[in-house]
Amino acid sequence: MTVMKRRLGLWNGLLALGLLVPLMARAQTDSNAQPYLERATKLIDRALQERQAYDMLRELTLTIGPRLSGSPQAAAAVEWGRQKLVQIGADSVWLQPVMVPRWVRGEVEEAEIIQSTIVGDHPLTVCALGGSVGTPEMGVIGEVIEVHDFDELARLGKKAIAGKIVFFNRPMDPAERNTFRAYGGAVNQRTRGAAEAAKYGAVAVLVRSMTTRLDDVPHTGGMRYIAGIPKIPAAAISTLDAEFLSRLLKREDHVRVRLRLSCETLPDVPSANVIGEIRGSEKPDEIIVIGGHLDSWDKGHGAHDDGAGCVQSIEALRLLRALGLHPKRTIRAVLFMNEENGLRGGREYARVARQQGWRHVAAIESDRGGFAPRGFSVDAPPAVVEKLARWAYLFEQIEAGVIRRGGGGADISPLKRQGVPTIGLMVDSHRYFDYHHSDNDTFDKVNERELELGAAMLAILSYVLAQEGL
Repeated sequence: MTVMKRRLGLWNGLLALGLLVPLMARAQTDSNAQPYLERATKLIDRALQERQAYDMLRELTLTIGPRLSGSPQAAAAVEWGRQKLVQIGADSVWLQPVMVPRWVRGEVEEAEIIQSTIVGDHPLTVCALGGSVGTPEMGVIGEVIEVHDFDELARLGKKAIAGKIVFFNRPMDPAERNTFRAYGGAVNQRTRGAAEAAKYGAVAVLVRSMTTRLDDVPHTGGMRYIAGIPKIPAAAISTLDAEFLSRLLKREDHVRVRLRLSCETLPDVPSANVIGEIRGSEKPDEIIVIGGHLDSWDKGHGAHDDGAGCVQSIEALRLLRALGLHPKRTIRAVLFMNEENGLRGGREYARVARQQGWRHVAAIESDRGGFAPRGFSVDAPPAVVEKLARWAYLFEQIEAGVIRRGGGGADISPLKRQGVPTIGLMVDSHRYFDYHHSDNDTFDKVNERELELGAAMLAILSYVLAQEGL
């Protein structure tokens, strides 16, 4: 039997067993995918080998520190971001001016039980919520009344609430698999609690910290008032002290607390979004945005929220440059300012985009921490999600191939209203709210490899979209 006849016999045997067609299909798929698969692998390798995102994050968080909008640290971060984008070889780098709020925490953040037959005088661990008004120097004193939601507040009414300190104590659902959904189910008591309680005559609010962790570290975050309703002080209380206070209120009535805060809101100040891009070689007027927010709360270092997203966006451009990749469409990194207490950077970018007629193919945001990536969530019609899902295989080598419908991100949400598909980098979410908006959010809590893999994810997806469009 000749060699040719033996080969024909083998192929006929495979065909008879039903194995030939799957093998041929896989070979064709591998061949078609190989250009991007090879580039994706190289981008991941380079990110892990050179660890530039981690080095940038160390510099941003340990040299500059937390970067609340309007602060000197936020201004320093703007200049730092501009210099980094120039250093990595972006074709264009510029600042987009935006006016931002200037809220200052102050030095005094104290709460103390001053009337209890069981515990006597007892301190509570609190911090002011962002945007809160301060208290008089001697503080605000009131009997504490515990509620879990706004319906319960309304049922109690003005007769029960007036003159009291309302204690919102609805925890994030520990059984919720996705901690961001758990956060969404609890956070309205932080953002709206003071305004809702003030409708019924409350003098202040204490809000259980937005975390699934039981510890003695309060978590700040934004809150807002409503025009025409009195502004009352608002503070977050640590989860351990929330549990303590709740148990105490079940054992005795008329527990009184003194709250002292020296925070204040100053006039708005000028700041800027930081923008850098690699210009497209064939369709430069079509833009893929990648980004995170440069500001942070004034607790911890602002490492996971959202120094991580900023350095990942810069690193994505650097990786493309390092491998000599020339995208057909423009890839633009935007370091947004004022996500935490105003979203003015995101809104200003979208306003200018509409005014200038910028054509955005998609916008991708990393604002869920520098944890191990799992894939992307897409806020767009199902057909767009399906188109993006065909690239899932590029990320499967790092177990991050999930592409599904979901939220894009706060800073890019104004672009969504202009019809732009928005995409969020999904990460392992279980530890994020251990750190979020608190003194726990420090550089040492970020894992180097996980951060770098997130940067590679942004580089890969933005490059593929720049080549293929949507």
